[in-house]
Amino acid sequence: QVQIVESGGGLVQPGGSLRLSCVVSSRPFGVLTMGWYRQVPGKQRELVAQITSSGNTHHADSVKGRFTISRENAKNMVYLQMNSLKPEDTAVYYCGAGNGPIFWGQGTQVTVSS
Repeated sequence: QVQIVESGGGLVQPGGSLRLSCVVSSRPFGVLTMGWYRQVPGKQRELVAQITSSGNTHHADSVKGRFTISRENAKNMVYLQMNSLKPEDTAVYYCGAGNGPIFWGQGTQVTVSS
């Protein structure tokens, strides 16, 4: 019943930036914990960043200081600003809604390469 759509992925050079967006159909959006996750072939999906309904954030050590998660409740949107991108950031990025269970979008590809 929850519909989630990510956008904003693409190909960027190392050191570049991208901003991912996620729109969620669920109401009220403002009560949901939201997260960005990423996955590469052969590896587990990992949490990149999380933001609670109250606005508290968590960022994985691997992206801390480079990525920032934010939300805009009036638009049912969550964002991931990615700066200083590295080749190891290459992955499919997924938007996840909730924390038990988590509902997923279809993902958006981010490729960091020269």
